[in-house]
Amino acid sequence: MEKWIEYSNEVQVAKESGAPIVALESTIISHGMPYPQNVKTAKEVEAILRDNGVVPATIAIIDGKIKIGLSEEELELLAKSEEVLKVSRRDLPYVLASKKMGATTVAATMICAQMAGISVFVTGGIGGVHRQAETTMDISADLEELARTNVAVVCAGAKSILDLGLTLEYLETKGVPVIGYQTKTLPAFYTRNSSFEVDYSLHSTEEVANFMQTKWELGLQGGLVIANPIPEEYSMGEEIHTVVEQALREAEEQGIQGKSVTPFLLGRVKELTKGQSLESNIALIKNNAKVGAMIAKQYQHLVN
Repeated sequence: MEKWIEYSNEVQVAKESGAPIVALESTIISHGMPYPQNVKTAKEVEAILRDNGVVPATIAIIDGKIKIGLSEEELELLAKSEEVLKVSRRDLPYVLASKKMGATTVAATMICAQMAGISVFVTGGIGGVHRQAETTMDISADLEELARTNVAVVCAGAKSILDLGLTLEYLETKGVPVIGYQTKTLPAFYTRNSSFEVDYSLHSTEEVANFMQTKWELGLQGGLVIANPIPEEYSMGEEIHTVVEQALREAEEQGIQGKSVTPFLLGRVKELTKGQSLESNIALIKNNAKVGAMIAKQYQHLVN
């Protein structure tokens, strides 16, 4: 396995010294935001992690290697290139064997993080069960990965374009705990609250780290969802639900399916909100980075 992995110098030093490391995905760079906002945000999130005492490890597939930690040149390459494949679990062997460039989804980032011994991963929002999944069977691989891979995922809940109720039901079936960080309800990405309760509400990063350690020491395989609400000042109002419904209708009318659905919906929501959703997206990722850094430090203290 190690022959496929290449660490940045920064991450290698952190591993050798036992410093806390936080994983970051790369689809947010290649498929989630326009250039140059994508690379600017990626660098700012990495800076937040460093400022809070942890080492960032942005993960991507480049030249037949799983890169754990990217240089500024590699970040720019991902941000500008139109040849970047979106990589989930099923795609990893193909992209590595063919030496194509790939950006890791939540699922693939979790896999690579576990390979690298990284226990905390910060992202925007997880994938989930899509609306009308009872007929389309459109369910994100993120949920299966959470059921099998030992990585805690700090996010602003599941993307509001999804069926949140069915997503929680699926996670419950798979035994994945959904922890609300200082909240009792599941954040809905662009908004702080939803009508769905989380499994457990914890109020400190120390409690979260203790939960992680206990779960894995018991041999209970799988990850955890750490749902951290978007900051109040960036939370969007009820109008976001109308916008999401319109974007969903347009996707159906245009026959957009599979991997193309989420990028289309996020892009259309951005257009319909005149950029406000992108601003909120960036704010919630940065907020997740701050919380993820504290959790990583607490967890590293427990296991060292």
